Amino acid sequence: MPIPAAKKAFQTLVNSQGQFVVPVVFVTNAGNCMRQTKADQLSHILGVPITMDQVMMSHSPLRMFKKYHDKCVLVSGQGPVLDIAKNLGFQNVVSIDMLRESFPLLDMVDHNRRPKVPSSPIANLPTVEAVILFGEPIRWETNLQLIIDILLTNGNLSGAHQSQKLPQLPLLACNMDLMWMAEAQSPRFGHGTFLVCLENIYKKITGKEVKYKALMGKPSELTYHFAEYLLRGQAVERNWTQPITTLYAIGDNLMTDIYGANLYNRYLEERTRRKNSKAVAKMATATGSNAALPQVNDHVENAWESELAPPSATSCKSILVCTGVYNPHTEVPTDTNQCIKETVFHGHRDFRFDPGLVEPGHIVQDVADAVELIFEQEKFVPQ
Repeated sequence: MPIPAAKKAFQTLVNSQGQFVVPVVFVTNAGNCMRQTKADQLSHILGVPITMDQVMMSHSPLRMFKKYHDKCVLVSGQGPVLDIAKNLGFQNVVSIDMLRESFPLLDMVDHNRRPKVPSSPIANLPTVEAVILFGEPIRWETNLQLIIDILLTNGNLSGAHQSQKLPQLPLLACNMDLMWMAEAQSPRFGHGTFLVCLENIYKKITGKEVKYKALMGKPSELTYHFAEYLLRGQAVERNWTQPITTLYAIGDNLMTDIYGANLYNRYLEERTRRKNSKAVAKMATATGSNAALPQVNDHVENAWESELAPPSATSCKSILVCTGVYNPHTEVPTDTNQCIKETVFHGHRDFRFDPGLVEPGHIVQDVADAVELIFEQEKFVPQ
């Protein structure tokens, strides 16, 4: 069901021909459908034509992880997970259901699904080399059991759990939302809740923390960088020559939308600072100046940065709306020492709580107000 303000906002964002007057990308943490499906759904709901290239699913950055595209990967989630994986470039994909069929003795929590007669494993699947978690699955107990089995057998379910120390299989997770908001009165479990279960079960069994090769979806910097890459593509396609320097991120969730936008803003500011420091150092070297210079470290770029053109934006501003997860009647403590972290910080285990990152640049009632505010800030008048 569309929020009424959403239709109003998008009428402002498109011209009389239905074309967007500024680059816009929809960044969703959903990961259980194809981009085209989501674009069609949004077009129908909002009454404006939205293309696949304007939609970013939580799994979209997996296109950049080419070194896994020819490996045998296990995928977990719901919806057409095999099709989604193949569409992203993965060529050798197995699902949890395929594992269940090949190894019927492994899924034992539901007594009604246990094999009625003795059966032997049908080991016709290749060894799994990496695990991709797209989104919350339907049967959590089955997915938790088989993913743990894959991690502890190093991808070969024909064997028993291995207690000796082996390097953990690569694990890539999309969508870290602990909760999400729909028509119910209170937020519902998201894929982040499933990840909490997986992480705690793994640690309880092995005594070690499960490690991720990549976490994507909001609030990861990778996701915002990929979103900017899509925005730049729109600008090129429509012959907009003005460089994109300011991004505005509108969202209803402090721990994902706002945290992520502010985290990306820090990344952009740090990048600009490094760039300026290098420029100063270069100029000083060229002129032979002995003036004290800022220390310039050769920063190791994130692995994903080499896959995309460098960002052109220098800032990312966050705008919080009050029509979703955010409840203006609850406060986030400013002093983390005076709160129990788990009861306040709903972000993922690998993202630390920082009060500055959950402080929105602006708070408005809804997305229509957010668009209006942005146009005011930019002194932009749609033609």
